[in-house]
Amino acid sequence: MRDVVITGIGSTRFGKLKGRGVQNIAVEAANDALSRSGIERKDIGALYLGNFAAGPLAGQEVLAGIVGDEIGVSGIPCTKVEGACASGGIAFRHAVLAVASGQCDAAVVVGTEKMTHARGSDVTAALNNAMDNQSDGPSGLTFPGFFGLAWRVHAEKYGTTRDEVSSIIIKNKANGLNNPLAQMGAELTSDIIEQSQPIADPLQLYDCCPVSDGAAALVIVAADRATEAPDQPIRVKAAIQTSGSARLAGHESLCSFKTTELAAAQAYEQAQISASDIDLAEIHDCFSMAEVIHSEDLGLVPRGQGAKWAAEGRTQVDGQIAINPSGGLLSKGHPVGATGVGQLYEVVKQLRGEHPNQVNNARLGLAQNVGGAGVACTVSILERTDV
Repeated sequence: MRDVVITGIGSTRFGKLKGRGVQNIAVEAANDALSRSGIERKDIGALYLGNFAAGPLAGQEVLAGIVGDEIGVSGIPCTKVEGACASGGIAFRHAVLAVASGQCDAAVVVGTEKMTHARGSDVTAALNNAMDNQSDGPSGLTFPGFFGLAWRVHAEKYGTTRDEVSSIIIKNKANGLNNPLAQMGAELTSDIIEQSQPIADPLQLYDCCPVSDGAAALVIVAADRATEAPDQPIRVKAAIQTSGSARLAGHESLCSFKTTELAAAQAYEQAQISASDIDLAEIHDCFSMAEVIHSEDLGLVPRGQGAKWAAEGRTQVDGQIAINPSGGLLSKGHPVGATGVGQLYEVVKQLRGEHPNQVNNARLGLAQNVGGAGVACTVSILERTDV
């Protein structure tokens, strides 16, 4: 397998993008990425597009072919990838494999979603398609309910407190204030969080990521073809995808996702590093408790200590391990199909030393993108190329 790098990157702001369609924002992000890739469009050999809900929410499928045509790369394989909330991360892995295996020398990855125009009930129904509706659907379970249950189990097992979990929200919202792509950065206190609207006890309003529109894109290139890139290429050290149960009853413990543990172990092995080598991580914090669980499953934080480390400042931008320096989903929002690609965009900015919340001397960055209740997971590791 060939060495692979990311050369071009692009992203819209995440948030309420009025008057913009799901394909329109995808085209913007892709054109931005291509313009800084050092690769001519005639040399792009494949396009992979992550999207989850454009059918029910925007009335549009076949997005990969539409976007490929609009950005001037039609005639090549253009493939839409769906894996619930992990759709973007999975699209990235497919592109990496296409280039690394020699199927093509360059590929475009796009993630896109349009959600804010739809009624809340329609968005909820669309998102619930990411669970096993034959099994958990009749129970009325929702994803806030799932993570509310997970919080209760974690608190009972490890003594995790409301204030400790609130420290994650405070951290991520504060990081979002400096990120121009984030829609909901804020200065919060534990009191403000505790007084917010209850959602699925113990989850409250600020524990939940906002519904969002957005798109992000990357250009993946064989390392030996990246000589014309105007910006620093970033090496792909690992791109792993695993699967797990979509059902609540399929998890041995609500305090852990086996699919993340497995993906992390394989990613560290592929990259020939350990968790302690990671300088920063963009983690799938769809809910505050998700960051707790995922940080522990990734081995970045000791088991049971995810919220406690945040409360102690160890996961701040200047902490022991920077977690969600972008502001994460809690601050940026969660345009489902775009989230995984957006995470990788943020990691590339960090490794180039260009991020508004820059981690000092960042060399290795990780992105973790989870689908549904753990039915799919991607873990990707990127490396600065001047080392």
